[in-house]
Order: sequence, then structure tokens, then C-alpha cells
Amino acid sequence: MRSRLLRAVGVPALVVAAALASTGAAPYASATSAAVGGPVGVLAAPDIPLANVKAHLTQLQSIATANGGNRAHGRPGYLASINYVRAQLDAVGFTTSVQSFTYSGATGYNLIADWPGGDPSNVLMTGAHLDSVTAGPGINDNGSGSAAILEVALAVARANLTPAKHLRFGWWGAEELGLRGSQYYVNNLPAAERTRIKQYLNFDMVGSPNAGYFVYDGDNSDGVGSGPGPAGSAQIEQTIQAYFTSIGVPTRGTDFDGRSDYGPFIAVGIPAGGTFTGAEGIKSSAQATLWGGTAGSAFDPCYHRACDTSTNINDTALNRNADAIAYTVWELAATAPPPGTTVYSDTFETATGWTANPAGTDTATLGQWVRADPAATSSGVATQLGTTVSGTFDLVTGPLAGASAGDHDLDGGVSSVQSPSISLPGSGTLTLSFSWYLAHLNNASSADYLRVRVVGGSTSTVLNVTGAATNRAAAWQSASVNVSGFAGQSVRILVDAADASGASLVEAAVDDVKIVQS
Repeated sequence: MRSRLLRAVGVPALVVAAALASTGAAPYASATSAAVGGPVGVLAAPDIPLANVKAHLTQLQSIATANGGNRAHGRPGYLASINYVRAQLDAVGFTTSVQSFTYSGATGYNLIADWPGGDPSNVLMTGAHLDSVTAGPGINDNGSGSAAILEVALAVARANLTPAKHLRFGWWGAEELGLRGSQYYVNNLPAAERTRIKQYLNFDMVGSPNAGYFVYDGDNSDGVGSGPGPAGSAQIEQTIQAYFTSIGVPTRGTDFDGRSDYGPFIAVGIPAGGTFTGAEGIKSSAQATLWGGTAGSAFDPCYHRACDTSTNINDTALNRNADAIAYTVWELAATAPPPGTTVYSDTFETATGWTANPAGTDTATLGQWVRADPAATSSGVATQLGTTVSGTFDLVTGPLAGASAGDHDLDGGVSSVQSPSISLPGSGTLTLSFSWYLAHLNNASSADYLRVRVVGGSTSTVLNVTGAATNRAAAWQSASVNVSGFAGQSVRILVDAADASGASLVEAAVDDVKIVQS
């Protein structure tokens, strides 16, 4: 990361839904319960092994040690770092290329790696700078980000991932001299290629020894500083926040201040985001209370120094951030839909016969399920989204905004809505997919929930997300479930949500329901 004092924003950033009570450094737990007739197919990212990430850091340290103690631009240690990363990627099926450029009389290199498949007009790019300063080996800055995204790329290969978006990874040269490598890459992209990159994820210093947990403020929810990133940056922020919320780790926003390689991307309107664990800035007492560590000390006391070695890493922070990167790549790339025939599809742009309170047993006094064009509402965090997954309408618990966020939220008990009868074919693999969110404030509890069930000859719960005493902002999530156990039956999809915690604020929504036969 380039030298310049970072202003660490102290205002809580957006906290997003990921409801499933996973704690510590565990991977994100899918919100879908046991599938019917087969394995769950939710976009579930793998747990990135910390040992693998640290093994890459050991290699980068060895490279620096063998090459004058650094991996800086124009020095042999940098080219050796490029060759190491490239060899890992070539071995598992990535298409790699090295882009050379000249700065300050020396040759620099960017490494670009593309995973086969995905929509080439819809590229999700993930990057980190690979160079160090001349003073030291740069293991936290930025071996940590480089090693983490390398292991995520290798996890893509291990999973043989077939994403809907095209996945590209980049390792940048000469960042420490002013973002020279990433700037060269963006400047030399043909206009048509530039428009194909829809989002860029940047990870620079993700293992600081006195770590903080910062997420780039894509929607300017901190209200100060550099302002929001290009449209689409907020989705990146919210997705990253979803992972940290799922493991119970609070985060804070940090501005796009131009210090790292997102800069050239947002300058041309490409949405960006990422995580950061702190550089030379001083951890405050409030931050030490929030995250642990030492108040009054730098997040990284070895920032740009010779002591930024393999011992200058917080394993917990590195592990959490590596898993957050994987979660974000998996979520934003999305799994390609299975080929085959669409049996049922509803985007809720027209009325198709869903019935509210189908059993006549609902107890909610407000916030009944309706098909509607929802109004955006918030109370510190977004509680109801004014945007849907596609089109204008979705299924939502009370679509109006009102004078305050709680005027039309779900209140008083259970609200349910049920699809019309759906006749399923008797053969093939049947996959139900849909988008959803559950939002609530910190007056909620585990008694509040969003649940989706398939009802036929038997009933199966395919989504069961419960509340908690924390703010959880609305953010669309995706689910995909094998329902082949219902083959040959007529089924209905039953959605219900509950506000059962007294005076709690709860909102929920569902969109883009589909069943595909393959």
C-alpha cells in the first residue's frame, strides 16, 4: 500500500444479512437446510485453508531473502514472485499472461489470470499488488493480499467452478511507486474490454498484526470523506459485510482515498470494493475494544519496514479475510444456472396467483406479504430495499415506507404467502432457485424468521433464516436447492416470515423464483 496517512472511519458501516449464527473464523454457513432428494446447491464458498495461504507467504519470504531482502519493482525478487504465482495458476488450468511496463527506468510486470468460462461480457476481477517496498520483503504489504487471492483462485480450480460471470485475477506491479501497474493495465484496456469489467475487488494488507476490519465504503454510508464508489460498489460492500456478519465480526467503513489499486478502476467508473486491516494508522481505544489488539499502536508497526516478514502476520485476520474473499467471489460471480427446461418461473412483474394467508392462520397485524413495488426504508441500516433483483416488483412484507422505518414492517406474528400449484415433471434433476433477504434491527431475536418450504406429498423446508439481536441490513441473497424428491407431484411454494419478538423491526422479501429441469 502506498504511503499516506489513512483516516480510519469510525462510523459503523452497513451490516448485511447472513443470518446463520456461525461464529469465530468459520466459513459462511449456507442458509438452506437439507435439500430434497439431493445435495444443497446454494452458492456456498469453500473454507480457505489458512495453512495454504501461509505457505504462499513462506515462498514470498524465501524469494525476498534470496534476492536482497525485498520484492520491489525492477528488482529480481519481484520477477521471481510473478513467476511463482504464475506457475501455481498455470498448473490448475488458468490462462495466464504477463503484461510488462516501464517505470523509473525499470521493467515492471502485471500478471493476469483468467478462469475458463463465464460470460465474457460480465467480468468479475479480483486483484492485489505483488510488489514490496525496497526496505523489506513486504509480507503483509502486500504478500497477504496476493497470497489470499492466489489461494482463492486455486480454490476456484479445485471446485471446478462454473460461474455465470467470467472470473479474472490480477497481481499488480509498482503499486508502491504510485499504482503504476494497475494504472497501466486500465489505461491500456480497449474501450470495449473496459466496459466488460463489471466489478473489481481489491485486497491490500489483510493480515496486519494489530488488525482492524475495514471494508471500503461503496455507498458512502459513513457520510464523510471521498464519497461513494461507482454504482455497483455498494453491492460489493454489502456482500463482504454479509460474510463478516455471519461470523460475528464487526466492521467499519474506510474511504476510497486513492491509496491502492482500486483507484484506476473507479476513476473510469468500474465499481470496486475490498477489505483492509490497517497500515500505519494508530488503533484507537474504541477500535481496540471492538476488535482487540493494542490501542495507541499502529495497525501494522512494520509497515514499509524491514520487519514486514513472515512473522508480521495476524493469522486470525488473514484467515477471516481469505474466507471473506472467497465468499465474495462466489456470491458475486454466481453459479451458472443448470442447463435444461424451465418448469416454473415468476419474477412477480405480473400477478400469477400467489395467495396471502393461504391457511387463514396468520397472526401478523402489519406487514402482510404482497406483490408490490417496494419503497426503500432504513433505520441506521437498510431495512427494506427499493430495488428488486429484476424488474420492479417482488414479494415483500409491507411495501410502503411511511414516516418511519417501523410504520409498515412486519408486526404481531406470522405472515405467509403461497404460490399457485406447480406440476413437476417425473424425471430429471429439479432445481428450485430464488432470491431473498431478511432484515431487522437489534431489537430482534431468534424467534423472528424467514422460511421457505416446498409443500407436496410431504413438506420440506428449503430456507430457514432466524433473527438475532443485531442490526442486519437488507441485501439480496441467492439460494438454489435440489427438489427432485418431489418429481411427478403437484407442489406449492410456501413463504412465511415472523415478527415474534415484541417490538422488533423486521422486513423480508423474495424475488425471481424458478424451477428448472435438467
